[in-house]
Amino acid sequence: MTTIGWVRHGITDWNVARRAQGQTDVPLNDTGRAQARALAERFKNEKWDAVYASDLLRAKETAETIANALNIPLHVDERLREMACGKMEGTTEDERIRMWGEDWSEMELGVETDESMILRGEKVVREICLHYPEQRVLVVSHGALISTLLPALIPNMQEREHLHNTSVTLVRQMNEEWVCDLYNCRRHLDAVNL
Repeated sequence: MTTIGWVRHGITDWNVARRAQGQTDVPLNDTGRAQARALAERFKNEKWDAVYASDLLRAKETAETIANALNIPLHVDERLREMACGKMEGTTEDERIRMWGEDWSEMELGVETDESMILRGEKVVREICLHYPEQRVLVVSHGALISTLLPALIPNMQEREHLHNTSVTLVRQMNEEWVCDLYNCRRHLDAVNL
């Protein structure tokens, strides 16, 4: 039974401004770095064997903070990147409405499909299970990828709440199925008022 701890990266200035980040390489801001440190502190009380991360700065830096604190291997994988947002990247919703009108979400703007995200995410999950059987692995990625992939792994999953920055979602493999033991937990932020 492999356990995967899905972690959304720490917050960025673009998160605060509600800009579509997609695969634009936006770094953590100071709050995001503090969130990553709080998360690493939380994980010191738990057993983890490795960290996988998207190669985008915001996820990679979050993962590096954790891997360094726990002294565990870090694997960077571009397949864990956020959904490619095409022409939307860097825009706010107000800007999208100004550029393309109220129905912008119905337009073909070069946004990656859910199927594409699920396909690349599932490949990484299979590799983690192969390389870390019966172990516990953290995966630091992005909100859209995680929230799109989880229901594909766990078809009866009801949770749909927006994933918070540095939230932790624990899933474990039982036989050929996945179960979710913890969803969108951010108790590590409560202790430091972030």
